[in-house]
Parts: sequence; C-alpha cells; structure tokens
Amino acid sequence: MAQLTHSSSLLDTEALQQLSAARVAIVYTEWNDTIVAAQLEGCKRVLTAWGATVVREVVVPGAFELPYGCKHAWQSSVGKDNEPEAIIAFGAVIRGGTPHFDYVCQAATDGILQLNLTLPVPVIFGVLTLDTTEQAWERLGGVHGHKGEEAALTALKMVKMVRGN
Repeated sequence: MAQLTHSSSLLDTEALQQLSAARVAIVYTEWNDTIVAAQLEGCKRVLTAWGATVVREVVVPGAFELPYGCKHAWQSSVGKDNEPEAIIAFGAVIRGGTPHFDYVCQAATDGILQLNLTLPVPVIFGVLTLDTTEQAWERLGGVHGHKGEEAALTALKMVKMVRGN
C-alpha cells in the first residue's frame, strides 16, 4: 500500500515558485459529500496558498457523471475570463457488495483519461476509490497524506508545464 513517503516528490513545490495566477475549475460529486468536502477543503487551501483562483465549480450527482461535468466546465468557459487552465475532478466511491463499484470506478477513470487526451487543459483525477470509509480519512490527512492537497499541487504543476515556464 502506497504511503505519503513513497511519493514525497509530489509535495516538492520548488518548481511552483515562478507560477502566478493559475485558474482552476473544480468538479465534484454530491455522493459521499463529507469525504468530498474534506477533499475540497484541502484543495482550496493549497490553491489559495499559491495564489490560484477557482474560476468555476460544478457539482454532479456521482462519480459516473464527473467526466461530463468536467467537459461542461471546459466548454462553458472557453474564451471567457474564467477559462480554466486545469480542471480537478473530486469524488469518492466506496466498495459495496455488488459490481457497481467496479463499473463506476472504471467509467470515471476512462472518462477522465479521454478528457486528458482531448481537452486542451489537464484534468486531474481526484477520485478516491475505497474499500471502506476509514480509508478515506487515511487519505485526507492521515498516513496517506491529503489527496485534496495533492490534487491541487498536481493541477498547479500541470499548469506550469502547459505554460512552459
């Protein structure tokens, strides 16, 4: 099982020193709202610390709808002042006793992958795929770091990469 110490380079922010005024859209689910709220809180904390602006927030019912929500966030902002330079997708899917978990996780993963290959901005995968609720809290400030914060750092690093600076 991966722990924060296995990916500490993600937390290295030296490359972000020259980044300014990044614009980020956030798409998130209503499902598992307590977990998603913690993801959002960590994400926004990091974005604010780096002077980034959340230019759009889109709420969708569940993880299956995240790809469409991300596509909508992009398409409805193209050419406007609030055009995002990155989109972060947040959700939490908890395994149950049916194959539903597998279908939803695969659809969200494939959909976000397709967006990364077709949209001109990166879409960051912030979907927690969990066996238990306890695992969420291990990933939201516990032994596995804070995945909301990590998603924000990933978005900022991708913005920097796209800008070429």
